[in-house]
Amino acid sequence: MRPFVRPFISPQGNYALVEDDSMADHLRTMGFRQEAGSFRVELDESGMEALRNTALQQALLDAMESMTSETAPTISNGLVMDYSRPRVMGVLNVTPDSFSDGGSYLNHRKAIDRGLEMVEQGADIIDVGGESTRPCSVYVDARTEMDRVLPVIEALAASTDVLISVDTRKPSVAEKAIDKGALIVNDVSGLREEGMMEMVASTGVAAVIMHMRGTPEGMQEDLVYDDVVHEVMRYLHHQKETLLDMGAKTGQVILDPGIGFGKSAQQNLDLIRRLGEMRSLGSPILVGASRKSFIGRLLASEAHERLEGSLAAATVATVNGADIIRAHDVSETSKAITIAAALRPSRI
Repeated sequence: MRPFVRPFISPQGNYALVEDDSMADHLRTMGFRQEAGSFRVELDESGMEALRNTALQQALLDAMESMTSETAPTISNGLVMDYSRPRVMGVLNVTPDSFSDGGSYLNHRKAIDRGLEMVEQGADIIDVGGESTRPCSVYVDARTEMDRVLPVIEALAASTDVLISVDTRKPSVAEKAIDKGALIVNDVSGLREEGMMEMVASTGVAAVIMHMRGTPEGMQEDLVYDDVVHEVMRYLHHQKETLLDMGAKTGQVILDPGIGFGKSAQQNLDLIRRLGEMRSLGSPILVGASRKSFIGRLLASEAHERLEGSLAAATVATVNGADIIRAHDVSETSKAITIAAALRPSRI
């Protein structure tokens, strides 16, 4: 597993927070300060000399390059999706109880029609889910989830060239969905379920690794973080490196900070505001803020009244480095992030 490094580049000074057990004694001997598990390494001549010819030095150089370079493409079973423009992932919930559109597309025919409609509106990915993961949601068994999503995935995969994603925590559901044509596994649990990482690595499909504490049933019970951005980055790095150690390729990995999953409204805002820091992890960044409750709190609005807030969050996320925006309102989001991408600073 590669060491975790987090570079900070600013006019006030350049340094990195690094975590590498194999180098801990060396870093202490060299006089680097350790705080909350991380060493602070100044990115000056003496600091870089202390890391010379080590895995930590290479990890740091790679992280710094990722912050300023164009995002590498996602590769799923040989199919390539580049990020020459930000991509839109359309939300398709085949559930009775999702927080925004629960029950609207539980009928397979309606779900398929909605998926094709989102393709016409500009979606690059259709994310099909059969289990609500809203706060306090109830667990759905694998058989029920398969009955909901597999016919929809199969029909969409046969009818369109856009990527089909399955939104599931369960390896058995993901594997069957891949058989039906899904090319992305979008896992809110961050590939934690036994067998999920092995399945992703062996099939070659892309996977979205999301940060979430616990499970949807209780994720809003513990919202205390010393630094939410640092903890989310550390977790995503660990899960990514574990997946790569199992044989997956770097191009299979997409990372999601988990907006709304085990975070307060302020923490969600902090993650979007500081999204650029996550680019050092070296993978495409997906953000799903669409119609989330923190927008509702800021606007005092119900889920169906949060379009403007969702577009604002998507726009800022895109400017700050997001590569994929997961959205319910595909047409409006596609237009908004096209302008946002044109306004963001050059990465090279």
